Amino acid sequence: MKMRRFLGAGAALVLAMGTSLASADTKPTLSIGYVDGWSDSVATTFVASEIIKEKLGYDTKLMPVAAGIMWQGVATGKLDLMLSAWLPVTHGEYWAKNKDKVVDYGQNFKDAKIGLIVPEYVKAKSVADLATDDSFKKKIVGIDAGSGVMIKTDQAIKDYGLDGYKLVASSGAAMTAELARAEDKHESIAVTGWVPHWMFAKWKLRFLDDPKGVYGAAETVDSVGSLDLEKKAPEVVAFLKKFQWASADEIGAVMLAVQNGEKPDAAAKAWVTAHPDRVAQWTAK
Repeated sequence: MKMRRFLGAGAALVLAMGTSLASADTKPTLSIGYVDGWSDSVATTFVASEIIKEKLGYDTKLMPVAAGIMWQGVATGKLDLMLSAWLPVTHGEYWAKNKDKVVDYGQNFKDAKIGLIVPEYVKAKSVADLATDDSFKKKIVGIDAGSGVMIKTDQAIKDYGLDGYKLVASSGAAMTAELARAEDKHESIAVTGWVPHWMFAKWKLRFLDDPKGVYGAAETVDSVGSLDLEKKAPEVVAFLKKFQWASADEIGAVMLAVQNGEKPDAAAKAWVTAHPDRVAQWTAK
């Protein structure tokens, strides 16, 4: 009887030790914030999440939030990371407020910019050319009123003397619908926009030159983590330091797949499966 009790106690001890070891080996679930209305935020976040899950072994929880909430979440530790920090200008105020509460692990896209976009076939090369080009019918198709690129475009109309031009507020979806109609008819159109965006993967587009610098210089989109992320998930931090899209076309393939109706997680999984060499570069130790 004593022997049974001893063996029972020993078994319980081994079981307890096993449970403890299993708990120690369990990796935490990481919460990642992103902005659902931004196609680049969706594409980058879902691809990174797929790699973090499949290659690094961490479960992830993706949280669609507004930009301000995203920054606040990472700064307070309620979110572990985000991959949608536009710096140094667009999210400059968020950075100034939270820079001591977060860690910037570097850019995942290096040539982000805003401005006026036209089809490649139009003659105008500069924002200034709009003043003498009647083919645009004195109209610029915009997005949401009050957004950064709309404010800058109001300024551009003044600074470039685009007398009579009207900036039409709409939405991202309405803007791309107008662009699609113009492309189909091979008509001139100028829209407010930014890169990275899926429309660059669908059509041949370019930014109008901005010699007055109204729209500012190119920005970067950075990966930003909470203060305790490195301790919590060191392999993920090592990945974030290497993860960077090579071009607008590379991220554009994922954005376009989502725009064409594919679920973001499916589009991300397909891209990761199709690009093992790129994934290996980002996850190599």
